[in-house]
Amino acid sequence: MSLSTRGTTTTPRRRPAVALCVLAAAVVTALSPVLVGLGTVPAAAAGWWHPALGNQPWQWELSHPLDLSNPTDMGTQDTLPDGGPAPPPVIYDIDAIINPAATVSALHALGAKVVCYVEVGAAGNYYSAAEEGLTTTYYRQLKAAGVMGHRVPHYPERYLDIRSPDTVRIIETMIWQQCADKGFDAVETDIDEEYNDPSGFPLTQADQESYMTTLADFMHELGLAWWIKNPDDTGDSYATDMFPLADAVLTEQCNEFSSCGLLSAYAGKKAVFNAEYHLPTSAFCPGDDWVGFNGALFDLTLDGSRDPCR
Repeated sequence: MSLSTRGTTTTPRRRPAVALCVLAAAVVTALSPVLVGLGTVPAAAAGWWHPALGNQPWQWELSHPLDLSNPTDMGTQDTLPDGGPAPPPVIYDIDAIINPAATVSALHALGAKVVCYVEVGAAGNYYSAAEEGLTTTYYRQLKAAGVMGHRVPHYPERYLDIRSPDTVRIIETMIWQQCADKGFDAVETDIDEEYNDPSGFPLTQADQESYMTTLADFMHELGLAWWIKNPDDTGDSYATDMFPLADAVLTEQCNEFSSCGLLSAYAGKKAVFNAEYHLPTSAFCPGDDWVGFNGALFDLTLDGSRDPCR
């Protein structure tokens, strides 16, 4: 999300504080032979998931651990705009930290792919070390590295200096621990276009593209697809520049903010998932269906309720 174009009243960039995903990691080197308590770095993966074009029913639930027995969470009792039953999701985008590997495995057993939500441009002090499975919390390790900038408007988080090698190593470690080790198929990177935000750092588009290229390469080495987040927010060439590396796009409110056209490089070439929060499905589903976007109406809390277009 770019805070210059979307405020907290129009997008749920975070879930409620009780279930917020922290963005940070232990001060260790993700590419070193051994990480604290984790063993050796895995060998490069032979490949990774490339989401298919066409209808890809998806669920996006971040407000609490996914309840596999809850029809709302699982999206198994939703309806289409014509009143007919919606097909069950084949993709679930869920929080990295509050969902265990067992949930990922259970979704795989249903034949679904699972996307790991993480923040890569800011950090908040939301979890204990025990909750994160670490001896020291991600947040404290990032703070100790001295890479925190201004507070994110409206959120108890601080931006990260994405130019710092410490930030890169820490975030890569988080992706490995919370996404790859749990068996996720892809990573949704939030706050992955902070160069237009009031971060406290003189960040440029080139800085952002360098950082995200490094992270995308690392994800791919781990066998994880990269879902770029809201690249249409920036209004420049960022979306097009990152096209070769991004495996899919998750955009919020591109119809409401008239920014869907900025994703033209992806249309018909890579899967695009669009979340709307305020427009009725009648206002955006025909357009999303026509261009091939997987559109859905979600509640701002991302609590599992959804009205998919197809």
